[in-house]
Amino acid sequence: MDRYMEKAAVRSQTRIADGIFSLWLETPKIASLAAAGQFVNVYCNEQSRLLPRPISICETDADGGLIRLVYRVAGKGTAEFSKLGTGDTIDVLGPLGNGFIAASGIPEEGARLMLIGGGIGIPPMLGLAASLFSMRAESSTGSGIKSPRPDIVLGYRDEVFLDDDMAVFGDVYIATEDGSKGTKGTVLDAIKENAIRPDIIYACGPSPMLRAIKEYAVKHGIKAWLSLEERMACGVGACLGCVVRTERTDEHSNVRNRRVCADGPVFEATEVII
Repeated sequence: MDRYMEKAAVRSQTRIADGIFSLWLETPKIASLAAAGQFVNVYCNEQSRLLPRPISICETDADGGLIRLVYRVAGKGTAEFSKLGTGDTIDVLGPLGNGFIAASGIPEEGARLMLIGGGIGIPPMLGLAASLFSMRAESSTGSGIKSPRPDIVLGYRDEVFLDDDMAVFGDVYIATEDGSKGTKGTVLDAIKENAIRPDIIYACGPSPMLRAIKEYAVKHGIKAWLSLEERMACGVGACLGCVVRTERTDEHSNVRNRRVCADGPVFEATEVII
């Protein structure tokens, strides 16, 4: 798989929620290859912070040579990124991992699709929603997918973000823990309240949410593809720091492990133990 190390220039950065930042970077080579569900390693300029920070790609503008990263400030590395301004530069490696469509294949014609994002797992779902929208638009020429507008279910612990961006590409349903917007509770509560009946599920978010979605999908016989969020060090499959247990033994390695960074981050739900 092709990947590049680029010194990316900051095109813009804005704070879109408490501790959540939207960063547009000029990375022509990475932008030309990136697919929804992939991620990049972002390197700190502060030399004492050796390990890169893996961040999911939110959106891609291949023509403009841009990628958008939406991330939460969670430590010193991401705090450093949040101070970047227009014209600053930072080293970025990518695109890394697989993507949703690469893992799942093109959706079946007429399939009802549901995209689920929780917390900082929401940004990569925007990229997927945009990709599916483009594929549906191409169906008029006979080369794209012929599926109805997808249902998009978003779960938040507190402040809502990216919901308006999502609404361009699908029908959005929101769940908040305190009920301040949409359904009070979890994304599954929102699915039940709105009687959404998907044929295929794509999801990214915290492990408890993905575990619940896997159980829901298995119970209802729904194919589900999950993007796992794990701590990563190298991001290229060398260090084995992000191994996840699998249901089946790998025929080549004879172990029940997969590397989230290199073999994922997107897996079919019944493949992984979460």
